[in-house]
Amino acid sequence: MEYKDYYQILGVEKSATQDEIKRAYRKLARKYHPDISSETEAEAHFKEVGEAYEVLKDPEKRVAYDQLGKNWKTGQSGFQPPPDWNEGFEFHGGGFTGGDSADFSDFFESLFGQRAAGAHRSSRAGQQRGFQVRGQDSHARVFIELEDAYHGATRVLTLQSTELGADGRPHIRPRTLNVKIPKGLKEGQTIRLQGQGSPGYGDAKAGDLYLEIGFNPHSLYKVNGHDVSLELPITPWEAALGATIQVPTPSGKVELKVPPGSSSGKRMRLKGRGIPAPTRGDFYVTLEVVLAQKQSEKEKSLYQALQQEAVHFNPRANLGV
Repeated sequence: MEYKDYYQILGVEKSATQDEIKRAYRKLARKYHPDISSETEAEAHFKEVGEAYEVLKDPEKRVAYDQLGKNWKTGQSGFQPPPDWNEGFEFHGGGFTGGDSADFSDFFESLFGQRAAGAHRSSRAGQQRGFQVRGQDSHARVFIELEDAYHGATRVLTLQSTELGADGRPHIRPRTLNVKIPKGLKEGQTIRLQGQGSPGYGDAKAGDLYLEIGFNPHSLYKVNGHDVSLELPITPWEAALGATIQVPTPSGKVELKVPPGSSSGKRMRLKGRGIPAPTRGDFYVTLEVVLAQKQSEKEKSLYQALQQEAVHFNPRANLGV
């Protein structure tokens, strides 16, 4: 996927004001409009300009896009946004103001499209009653520790809200919240914070804030839905003879019985030891036989004796070698 420089497409500097971005878009939209333009590939340019404006005219999208671009090096290929690229950015509404997002590129879709994480919509946002208008809902993606999903927690989370400054450019305003994390959450689930969205008008209620949950990378575990997995190192003799060994899990150590003759790659299940949702996930262990990097002379002689004893064993026999 190609990284798109929306500022370059509109021909403006990154320091441009919102008014300057609007003027640049209008000029290019007239130049490339398919109904009147004689330019080569006018329709393609028109769509590209519209996509760039869709992002840069929206202060919230623009600030998030700028943050993503800080870590992008010119000349790289095969762009993929990191999973946490939009962590903590607060978006309101989530809809599009410039046409169907299906006309936009894969790059746009991966960041802001309807499939993008956190695109929550509420039919109640903006509901009018006389001069009362309910506040708009907002959403953000936040990351927690896997252990929080096991035990529950209260965390202080900082969101990045966006507002236009006196200079006509968007600026980040941090917002700190105490958030109760219920146990049993999986990635992609949301926490609703009632009344933490945009304020209402008149006597109407404020909107709600929806936090989509992701997990920070863990040094030991991988997560798939409510299931959790671990690669577990074992010794050659534990694999050959069998053993009962301790296994770390986010809820504490448990004992695992390794059957004799186990090989690397063998997958074992600890039922119900995954994330404790109403339907609990499972915990999976993949065995990995490891050798000591340095071996004594006696250890080497024991391996040599084993080599002589197991001379007829060929683990590659099914490969024809």
